[in-house]
Amino acid sequence: MSKRFSTISDVEIKELYTPSSLKGWEYEKDLGDPGKYPFTRGIHATLYREKPWTIRLFSGFGTACDTNKRYHLLLEKGQHGLSVAFDMPTLMGIDSDDPKAQGEVGKCGVAIDTLHDMEVLFKGIPLDQVTTSMTMNGPAIVLLAMYLAVAEKQGVSFSLVGGTIQNDILKEYIAQKEWIYPPRPSMRIIQDMLVYGTKHLPKWNTISISGYHIREAGSTAAQELAFTLADGLGYVQAGIDAGLNVDDFAPRLSFFFNAHSDFFEEIAKYRAARRMWARFMKERFKAQNPRSWILRFHTQTAGCSLTAQQPYNNIVRTAIQALAGVLGGTQSLHTNSMDETLALPTEQAATIALRTQQVIAEETGVMNTVDPLGGSYFVESLTHEMEKQALEMIEKIDKMGGIVVAIEKGFPQKEIARASYHYQQQLERQEKVIVGVNKYVEKDERPIETLYIDEKCEKKQISDLKKVKKERNAKEVERALAKLKKGAEGTDNLVPLVLDAVRAYATIGEICSSLKNVFGGYTEQSVF
Repeated sequence: MSKRFSTISDVEIKELYTPSSLKGWEYEKDLGDPGKYPFTRGIHATLYREKPWTIRLFSGFGTACDTNKRYHLLLEKGQHGLSVAFDMPTLMGIDSDDPKAQGEVGKCGVAIDTLHDMEVLFKGIPLDQVTTSMTMNGPAIVLLAMYLAVAEKQGVSFSLVGGTIQNDILKEYIAQKEWIYPPRPSMRIIQDMLVYGTKHLPKWNTISISGYHIREAGSTAAQELAFTLADGLGYVQAGIDAGLNVDDFAPRLSFFFNAHSDFFEEIAKYRAARRMWARFMKERFKAQNPRSWILRFHTQTAGCSLTAQQPYNNIVRTAIQALAGVLGGTQSLHTNSMDETLALPTEQAATIALRTQQVIAEETGVMNTVDPLGGSYFVESLTHEMEKQALEMIEKIDKMGGIVVAIEKGFPQKEIARASYHYQQQLERQEKVIVGVNKYVEKDERPIETLYIDEKCEKKQISDLKKVKKERNAKEVERALAKLKKGAEGTDNLVPLVLDAVRAYATIGEICSSLKNVFGGYTEQSVF
């Protein structure tokens, strides 16, 4: 029996692709020039010849002071924008002094409890001169308010504040599992943020629709594409339902994709994503502004591909994945550090990750021409296959009544679980190979040096929080939280109310608890 060749997502690959592989394919309809509908070849006519992608490293650890020092270091070494990693208590909307936070403070990201921490985090970093991406979902409204309050204290107009907050709660229910409230109240918060952002934050991306974590949970490339775009369709409909004109907010939506190790499959995924989104926006939502048709995306190399075994191999994996993101036309890029499967990055590992992007940009020549793979029989065929598989899944979701209903029924969760299990079986049969794990294994490896977050960090954070609570105006906090609770019970936009609570130095836990008292919690039904 001849060997079967397939992508990492198990899409079968033929030995050779020829013009006959593209029957019915038309240049103008399916490809087009760069910068023109349907944007298969990229959203800019000149792409990186005019402006390189934004270099970001996902960074955050310990206290705000610790992370602020790392930010200044990265900016000095040539990083273009900041990307904030938060610790688990912050991601879950609980304070560092909460018993549930014990042992987790500052471990997987920076600890943020109050506006004071955010002030320290961005000390010496003018918020009108840098763009910031914040990976935050359940308590996203609180962290956005804190960021805006810091800008306010710096004298920076909200109209000049640029960046992105992930705020993609739907993929939390699908994949990452960091939520606070049930899906429907969470969508109400997102609607409020969309409305506020559209009116007051012209340079801010209020939602970064994220396939990254869907892929990290074990999905195929086509599932990542399908569920991400389905989430996006849900958010666009939510904006319209909130009374917004689609062309007033769609241009500020952005996306966030994974860059996995199957080089051509990833490139095809990005190309298909742009083409599909353009058609959805133009045909389904009747958007008139060409900027509403454009899918802008950030890419991060695949954390789930990194191995604890032979960690130096991760540098090679990251470089290949980053190159796929660039050839796929990404607008910004984060490269993982080689040690991230073991701990938060050391300074040396973070520098290597940064230099990886700089080598690709400065030494490889990939920025010289736009979409060099355009018209490749193989790449265009694979792009078509990605689109075909993703559309089939989106049609199923549409028939269920949309992505929120599909999530409540557990459809995306079940599909990802099946895909993940299938891949694991392939690894165990060595039909797929991970170098250093199920092939080319080395015994008695020497461990590499990793970053250790001392327990003193937690004590320092709790001590600082205690000081803020003592010095703030308790009655002012109480009044702000009472107004927030009343607003949540009604129909008021919650962003100004959260801003007032943040300005009073209410904690993230206090604000989220106030909303949870109104909206309730959420327990996922088992999908097995």
